[in-house]
Amino acid sequence: MKRAARPTLERERALEREGYHLVAGMDEAGRGALAGPVVAAAVVLAPGFDLAGVRDSKLIPEPEREDLFESIIRRTVTWGVGIVNNDVIDSINILQATFVAMRKACAALPTTPDFV
Repeated sequence: MKRAARPTLERERALEREGYHLVAGMDEAGRGALAGPVVAAAVVLAPGFDLAGVRDSKLIPEPEREDLFESIIRRTVTWGVGIVNNDVIDSINILQATFVAMRKACAALPTTPDFV
């Protein structure tokens, strides 16, 4: 499945129509790195969140990424981050380490989402 160049909230809105109110989106960074951690983040966006400017972080210059981070964090219901270091990656493989980072990100959410 090919990813859209620009994210949409179509899936989240469909889930809301099914009765899920706190829908967490999740993504990871670091899976392509040769060394270092894999990091996952989970976020529940506030109703009416505007995705203007949001796209693949690799396509966004660092200063804009920092501004976008601050803007997103201010307008979320909740968010959490999970980090798995290179020693764990080496022992369980990058895919399994990514799943661990994602579980940690969910566990870090102060509010339990209805759907991730």
